[in-house]
Amino acid sequence: MGEAEPGPGPGPGPEEDEAAAAAQGAARGSRTGPRGGIRVLKRNVKRNGSRSCLNRSRFGSRERDWLKKDVGRGCVYVYGGDSAAAASDLRLVLCTVETPAAEICGGEGDRNLFLQLHGDFVRRLEPTEKPLQIVYDYLAGLGFDDPVRMQEEAANSDLSCMIRFYSEKPCQVEQLDRILLSGVYNVRKGKTQLHKWAERLVILCGTCLIVSSVKDSHAGKMHILPLVGGKVEEMKRRQYTLAFTSAGAQAQTYHVSFETLAEYQRWHRQASTVVSMRLSMVDLSCYSLEEVPEHLFYSQDIIYLNLRHNFMRSSGAGSLDSLCRFSQLKSLNLSHNRLGEFPVSLCEISTLTELNISCNGLHSLPSQIGKLLNLQTLWLDGNFLTSLPEEMGSLKQLSCLGLSFNNFCELPATCEKLILIDKLALAGNMLETLDLAVLNRMSHIKSVDLRLNNLKRAAADTLEGNKSVTYMDLRDNKLTDLDLSSLGNLEQLHCERNKLKELTLSGFSLRALYANSNCLTAVNIYRVPDQLTCLELSHNQLQYVPDWACEAKKLEVLDVSHNLLVELPLRILSSLSLRKLMVGHNRLQSLPPLAEQIPLEVLDIQHNLLTKLPETLFVKALNLRYLNASANGLESLPSACAGEESLSMLQLLYLTNNNLTDQCIPILVGHPSLRILHLANNHLQTFPASKLSKLEHLEELNLSGNKLKTIPTTVANCKLLHTLIAHSNEISIFPEILHLPHIQFVDLSCNELTEILIPEALPGTLQELDLSGNTNLVLEHKTLDVFSHITTLKIDAKSSLTADSALSSTFWSHGVAEMAGQRNKLCVSSLALGSFAEGMEAVYGMFDGDKNEELPRLLQCTMADVLLEEVQQSDTMFMSNTFLVSHRKLGMAGQKLGSSAVLCYIRHDVADPASNFSLTVANVGTCQAILCRNGKPLPLSKVFSLEQCPEEAKRVKEQKAIITEDNKVNGVTCCTRMLGCTYLHPWILPKPHVNSILLTVQDELLLIGNKALWEHLSYTEAVSAVRHLHDPLAAAKKLCTLAQSYGCQDNVGAMVVCLNISEDSCTCEMHGLTLPGPGGFSSTTKPATPSSSSGIASEFSSELSASEVSSEVGSTASDEHNAVSLDSGLLPRQERRCSLHPVPPSSIFQRQPSSATFSSNQSDNGLDSDDEQPVEGVMTNGSKVEVEVDIHCCKGKGLEFEPLAAEYSSSAPGPEDDSGLVLVIQRQNSVNTVQRGVREKCELQKSLSTCCLYGKKLSNGSIVPLEESLNLIEVATEAPKKKTGYFAAPSQVEPEDQFVVPPDLEEEVKEQMKQHQENGADQEQKEEHAATLPEEFDTAL
Repeated sequence: MGEAEPGPGPGPGPEEDEAAAAAQGAARGSRTGPRGGIRVLKRNVKRNGSRSCLNRSRFGSRERDWLKKDVGRGCVYVYGGDSAAAASDLRLVLCTVETPAAEICGGEGDRNLFLQLHGDFVRRLEPTEKPLQIVYDYLAGLGFDDPVRMQEEAANSDLSCMIRFYSEKPCQVEQLDRILLSGVYNVRKGKTQLHKWAERLVILCGTCLIVSSVKDSHAGKMHILPLVGGKVEEMKRRQYTLAFTSAGAQAQTYHVSFETLAEYQRWHRQASTVVSMRLSMVDLSCYSLEEVPEHLFYSQDIIYLNLRHNFMRSSGAGSLDSLCRFSQLKSLNLSHNRLGEFPVSLCEISTLTELNISCNGLHSLPSQIGKLLNLQTLWLDGNFLTSLPEEMGSLKQLSCLGLSFNNFCELPATCEKLILIDKLALAGNMLETLDLAVLNRMSHIKSVDLRLNNLKRAAADTLEGNKSVTYMDLRDNKLTDLDLSSLGNLEQLHCERNKLKELTLSGFSLRALYANSNCLTAVNIYRVPDQLTCLELSHNQLQYVPDWACEAKKLEVLDVSHNLLVELPLRILSSLSLRKLMVGHNRLQSLPPLAEQIPLEVLDIQHNLLTKLPETLFVKALNLRYLNASANGLESLPSACAGEESLSMLQLLYLTNNNLTDQCIPILVGHPSLRILHLANNHLQTFPASKLSKLEHLEELNLSGNKLKTIPTTVANCKLLHTLIAHSNEISIFPEILHLPHIQFVDLSCNELTEILIPEALPGTLQELDLSGNTNLVLEHKTLDVFSHITTLKIDAKSSLTADSALSSTFWSHGVAEMAGQRNKLCVSSLALGSFAEGMEAVYGMFDGDKNEELPRLLQCTMADVLLEEVQQSDTMFMSNTFLVSHRKLGMAGQKLGSSAVLCYIRHDVADPASNFSLTVANVGTCQAILCRNGKPLPLSKVFSLEQCPEEAKRVKEQKAIITEDNKVNGVTCCTRMLGCTYLHPWILPKPHVNSILLTVQDELLLIGNKALWEHLSYTEAVSAVRHLHDPLAAAKKLCTLAQSYGCQDNVGAMVVCLNISEDSCTCEMHGLTLPGPGGFSSTTKPATPSSSSGIASEFSSELSASEVSSEVGSTASDEHNAVSLDSGLLPRQERRCSLHPVPPSSIFQRQPSSATFSSNQSDNGLDSDDEQPVEGVMTNGSKVEVEVDIHCCKGKGLEFEPLAAEYSSSAPGPEDDSGLVLVIQRQNSVNTVQRGVREKCELQKSLSTCCLYGKKLSNGSIVPLEESLNLIEVATEAPKKKTGYFAAPSQVEPEDQFVVPPDLEEEVKEQMKQHQENGADQEQKEEHAATLPEEFDTAL
């Protein structure tokens, strides 16, 4: 079960008198334990509403004070037996780490205390076990190391989904039904009506129906009716009546009449299961049983009994000692029962032929095991065995013995006597030397499994050959050289993931060799392996293909990818047996010409240095169905046919990332069977319509990253097309693909689309349409309504930057891409907050659920909130605690499901406020983050998988997890650390790898991706592929496209964060920028709109219509407070500093709550009275609007500021007939007025230099705010709540709206400004005095 055992944890409890003193003032239910030395405080409380646990806020002040005095104190929640009942009581027990279970039970009169882990199995605690210590040990095992924090977590109600205590053993009704059904019912024997109905006790247990001879009698004569192979039928003449009939010629029948329909259905369901079995088998696994029901022993025909995952006792009624009463029992499964010792009573069951006693913590076997003379199969995996008793040698019929994941240091000598055993299963032990001489003495062994040991060498004392071993598995060891030439009959060898430099084998019988992921420079096989069919040597250091491989006449699969090959022998490519050839990721500059027909079906030559393919490739390889030539330098393609008619059978063609031009398109017509075509990242400018129309069988087309301006209208002829990916082109006209009957996925992002012509009815198959990154695209409400049924619609969000997001975009911007691949659902979610917490912070993350989509979405919605809370609590352990708390908050969803996760947090270095930004990265599982520093990749994450993390594999192996042959923990996952999957604790942990680094001027990009991305792209290639791109959305799309073209068929996700951390980005006064005076500054330019490089897109769910999304309006503006007169003077202005150069601690920049007044020529409905168009970011009735803002600094190259009047009316229209809105920032008591309107003459690299004022910060860390305000405007969801309400900006703002100074008022404004500055000088002393007084604000902070 992986249960936490009592062990070292927080310190012992307090002194006796201190605990007693605290207990006197605690809850009334306080009692003194029977031992008198430890005080236990208890309180009976009702469960809180629909939640099944108590909130910490229910603690009284005295209880909290008592807990704070010692970290060895804590609380334990004790549930009743029926945890689902709403009225059941929940007891809160205050105790110490030394309080035993017996004392907690004795205080309330309970007999026992039960422990449940992960909502799964329930076991009875021993009286001496200490519940609070178990909780603390469990938390320490998760990754918590602070005793105070562990005390807080132990008191958290969410922890009950992982560890819970019961006063009574909980059991579901369905489980009880499968174990035993009983009741007093009317019974009639026989098929005729000669017998009368009578009330009898009826029991259905095991394989039999048991009917008592006397009513309510549990003893005496019982009638047994075997049901296996029999029948259970419904009696139509009598309601709720079943007829139970046994099998055989002399079958008996009992009619049982039930009183209710529910009882009738329960009995019918269970009886139908029993009669359908072919063998007398009883499955009582996973029921947390301590004993088998007594009535089960009436089923004397039981052959197979499964008691896996229980807590069976060795002695007592119904215990393991009683199993010998089954006279015909042949197969017994007792794995995962926490036995500790081998039950000697099992040796008395002489009929046993199969015994599974794995994962029970056994350290030795008794000598009596030799009595099981009929035993044929014995499973002892997952224990602590170091040797086998000699008496096992008498088990002459034993043919299968499992010894994997024990502590053997050498091959057991007892196995030499077990002559019927043909497989030696010793995976996951501690062998360091492979003694071939011992194997020679075991002439009966044919298969040897020694993976996951500590093998460093293979020793052979003699030259004697071994003619018995045919299969050997040596994966995941530490071998450097391996000579198995003495194994003359070896047919298959696995030696992946070692450190082999040289390998020597015998080729007489060799059929398959798997030696991937080593350091091989030579592979010697003598003689030529005539029977060899599969050879895998990828991820090595081979510089040439071995000669013997060229002469292998039956070789069908050859994988030599990821080596150092510079040429490919002609004999390989022209082999008459080879069907699959993988030579990607080498240094091939050319392929040998083909002169004869070859049977090759799969050819992978990606990532080489090829500039052309053999001219006769498609002519001679007529069976070729798959060709991947991506990431080469191809400039042309060979002809598909020698004559007029093409015989090509090519179906999958990947040519991404080459130098192909439009001239290659006509050649593709020669492959009429093409289903998947990838031509991304080439130099295509056009795709001839006549050529595309001939590819009628095309199902997936990827033309991304070219220079296409249109997609031919003949794409409508591709009736089978379901996926069209054409992002990052110059397409301005929407292609005619919405008429295709099977279209599912369309990606036209990062193009130049302006409008979409859509049919009246869209195909019902369309699931995703990506139009993000088309800056000039405007979708009308009608169009959005038509698209409302699509599961995912991605379009650009209208630019409505707050000051926080504008300033943060100066330093970073992001783009996200997620593609489902060939799977039906997307199990990858991303978190992207460019403006987080205090504004100049950012959070980016990615979550991969492998095959589940629930957990990634949960983490996407909650993890930012958790991070925000943890940052406020700790400056050192906040990232680790964020993962651990998120793991807890997954609740029941995290019990069986899991997810990989990576989280990146950018903020100022707390230790040195004057320094630059710091980046903290944490991850579990296989999601990774890579930093591009000075053009080179810098990995920031750690891959927690069995194959790539040896220390994690060692930890899991020591904790006795079963690692299956596909390298998965208990056959579930290859990850060793994940969020969720709590039922695999302690093998799977949520504790992350945390890495912090200071960002510098050399840092260019932050790349985040899931497992599928990094499996197909190296760090270096990923950085070089997107480093030159200025649009992060296009960069992320490119990474996903490359991964798919390189062979990825799974979900793939990529996030690119462009960093601009440099001195040039400074925005503070200390670098010489003269900021405007209190009078303000102006601009006559339009507010800049963010480019598509931000990567922000709106996704419309099919559950929410587009009209609902685009027509949000808010409440009326507040008019409680009037504006203060400008004559009250101005406050002295502090020196402005940017995020790169914050002010020293002595003069830290403070938030300045202000009041802003908007006045314009508007009607009451928020529309301009002239044109009735919504004002950008404003929905108001003309009254004063109060918002909370931060005053910050702004810097640009060559920025000029013009003094303006403090307040003016916008009666004259500005350019483009916009209403000239005036923004006045007023500070209550002494008003600081700033006129908005900055003219920006520069553009910072990769981002915009925008507003110098902060809007309200998003303190909840939500994923995507419902609305973003324009510069200073706060929406209703972000502003403090008031009785009169706040307005909400429209969801779609008009980019034409702006704050301008009308030309005819410019001179008047300047004159007023001059007068205002003269008056301000007289009020300077009053301003200084007012600045020192405490201020009261009308807006909540």
